[in-house]
Amino acid sequence: MTAKFNQSHVSAKHQSGFSLLEVMFSMVIMVVGLVSLLCVMAIAMASTQTSEQLAVSKRLANEAIESILTARESDQVQWSNIANGNCAVGTNCNGGIFLPGPQPIDLPGADGIIGTTDDAAAGPRILEQAGPTGVWAGTCPPDQCIPLTNYTRTITITPFNGNPTLNFVTITVTYLNPQLKVPQNYVLNTLISQYR
Repeated sequence: MTAKFNQSHVSAKHQSGFSLLEVMFSMVIMVVGLVSLLCVMAIAMASTQTSEQLAVSKRLANEAIESILTARESDQVQWSNIANGNCAVGTNCNGGIFLPGPQPIDLPGADGIIGTTDDAAAGPRILEQAGPTGVWAGTCPPDQCIPLTNYTRTITITPFNGNPTLNFVTITVTYLNPQLKVPQNYVLNTLISQYR
């Protein structure tokens, strides 16, 4: 029995714990891993915000195209008026009804067409997203209302290759990307014909 005691006593002498250097090295590796994880999460959050801004830009550009097509389809305006004019608010646009240059994102005016002189009187457009319940209530709060002051929209309409029955339409939505601190553009190009 003494032999067993001596043997276990001998093996206990050869066991040792971690040194302070090994513990410090392990902590450094763990901190580097946690910082890397935090960086990945920050990049993911920034990408989510950038993707949301791009989705809003696409929506605003598509709205403008749909408004132009609706004006053509409803005979609300003549084909010759589906053009850019030399416009000032409240004045005639020399034939074309669409304001040139970057415009704030306003609600459509009395004519129901986006990008015309009467939009400023309708006031700024606000993007409404469902609140915490996931159901639109129609009011802010509980819904989340996002002002679109960070966006501008430019509608450019030109005859295509001199053809009077075909227009080339370019919608450019510009927004400021908070991560890059530079303006970003979403451009939508299409052709529209006088014929339905």
